[in-house]
Amino acid sequence: MALATRTDRRPSMPRTIWDSSVGKKTVMAVSGIVMLLYLVAHMIGNLKIFFGPEDINQYAHWLRTMGAPVLHHEWALWLVRIVLVLAVVAHATSAYQLSRRDIKARPSKYVHKKAKSSYATRTMRWGGIILGLFIVWHILDLTTGTVHPGGFEHLHPYQNIIDTFSTWYGNVIYIVAVVALGFHVRHGFWSAAQTLGVGSATRDRVLRAVADVLAVLLTLGFVAVPVGVMTGVVS
Repeated sequence: MALATRTDRRPSMPRTIWDSSVGKKTVMAVSGIVMLLYLVAHMIGNLKIFFGPEDINQYAHWLRTMGAPVLHHEWALWLVRIVLVLAVVAHATSAYQLSRRDIKARPSKYVHKKAKSSYATRTMRWGGIILGLFIVWHILDLTTGTVHPGGFEHLHPYQNIIDTFSTWYGNVIYIVAVVALGFHVRHGFWSAAQTLGVGSATRDRVLRAVADVLAVLLTLGFVAVPVGVMTGVVS
């Protein structure tokens, strides 16, 4: 008797969630929140430059020893990096696939081209590309020192930051990326709240205000560093 073969195997639950648009939006929301938390911590760390070289250089050293003595040197830092890489990959992949799915669902252009979305919404895609390229440049500049304009010194971020923002292109690249980040956070925070079911008729106004405040604070906090170098406040 011939053995029957099963051709109706159901996909696993994680695969089913990932294949759905709701699942991809949830992945985007969760990964976006992970990156947002990192950005807030990173901005606070950057602002230590206004307290002098000793403060921010010690902070750079602490990042490599946090978790000690339970964790070995740089283990905690590498765990953070791995989580961030996973978050960025998940965020970018789900965003790309959702975009392709949206294009396939609307193969023909709209007859009326009047924009109904905010500027931040319409530029989310390009903003993501700008931020992706910036991350690569930022790592090569201030983490590995590969494209650093001066004599890169490991664990001496104070002088490294001054070197970077003493060049016109370093300031332009950084400020453009930070402005794109502000728009991305403003729209992304709101979208994540809606995806995760946090929004409601009574909370929407508060969530929009929180999104605006986060975007402004992050933009100003990050831009303050190159402006501080350019104006001589940090020297």
